[in-house]
Amino acid sequence: MRPLLLAVAAAALLLLPACGGGKPAKPDASGCVPVQTPSKHGRTRSKPTTMLDQAKTYDVTVSTNCGDFTIRLAPDESPHATASFASLADSGYYDDTLVHRIRPDSLFQGGDPTATGEGGPGYTTLDKPSPDAKYTHGVVAMAKTGAQPPGTAGSQFFVVTALDAGLAPDYAIIGTVVQGLDVVDRIGMLGDQDGQPTEQVEIQHMTLKSFQ
Repeated sequence: MRPLLLAVAAAALLLLPACGGGKPAKPDASGCVPVQTPSKHGRTRSKPTTMLDQAKTYDVTVSTNCGDFTIRLAPDESPHATASFASLADSGYYDDTLVHRIRPDSLFQGGDPTATGEGGPGYTTLDKPSPDAKYTHGVVAMAKTGAQPPGTAGSQFFVVTALDAGLAPDYAIIGTVVQGLDVVDRIGMLGDQDGQPTEQVEIQHMTLKSFQ
């Protein structure tokens, strides 16, 4: 099943030439460091059974070859999806995966180890979004297929780079980017209007931190 954003066309993955050995690669004109093409194998995980403590603050720092950005999770808004995202991030599920859809001035989407738009962890969660949910600049939400109920989430997520993506309240919001919006905006320009990346963007690692 292919997790899609409603009214967003599926994008084919554009793989750029891999960088060879020798001296460490330097950022190119886009500010991204060329990377080796990651292996595109499916990954599965067990569905988490424990929700995040809503008395704590949870940040996930996403390290990419284009820079880092930090997502502050919203467990009060989507308790099941945020617990799943935090568990997947902490287990290394997202490490060495590609951003497989980028629509300039709209959003970019990752979280699929197969880079096909069809991958997932082997389970889904459900948090019905508020009817007032807005997908504005820096909001992070979970992608789903058009056939799935509102708020269904696997592993694929999207980050909004538009002032307002204009989406219906169908997607579980898991947080907001609180650091590195410049990196988010940079990544958001590396695609065409069909959502096809024009440069390879790799999620290299995610780091989960919690504090009171």
